[in-house]
Amino acid sequence: MRYISALIIAIGLFLQASYSVGQTQADAAQITSNPIVVIETSKGNITVELYADKAPITVENFLGYVRSGFYKGTIFHRVIQRFAVQGGGFTPDLVEKENGEPIVNESKISKLRNERMTIAMARTDDPDSARSQFYFNMGFNLSLDARMGRAGYAVFGKVIDGQNVVRDIAISPTRRVAHFDDVPVEPILILNASVKQP
Repeated sequence: MRYISALIIAIGLFLQASYSVGQTQADAAQITSNPIVVIETSKGNITVELYADKAPITVENFLGYVRSGFYKGTIFHRVIQRFAVQGGGFTPDLVEKENGEPIVNESKISKLRNERMTIAMARTDDPDSARSQFYFNMGFNLSLDARMGRAGYAVFGKVIDGQNVVRDIAISPTRRVAHFDDVPVEPILILNASVKQP
């Protein structure tokens, strides 16, 4: 009887360990299934992980612009130290590139926070107006999050490498150009953006 009990316990421990290993592998697969995009800039490379599982519409929209080469030759046109670094819509001459259709705001659905080093979509006062422009949060900008009765700014990923590049861009001297505020004195170019292959 004692032998049978010990055998049952051993089988139970084996099954639990097997489940844990399987669960760990599933978790790892989930983590690595999120797309990785490398944004090459005139200041260096920025690598972002996109949360396709939490913000699928926003991620697919961003990937569409990446794959089409849209971001090549655009600039970071709005830089506010300790707040945000915004780009992806204008040429160095501050001419807006022709965009695709606006997308649905996922800030309430995803519940992702505008925390430091996250990437989010820029938009107008209309919550569902985001197109190509994005920004990096330089602080915990939780006032940009969705709240009861109000849509926020949709976060869809996080910088996982090149944080120093983002910080370098954020401290760039800026000036006013025509009706644009906070434009870097030295243009900061997006040279390319590409999906990193596994």
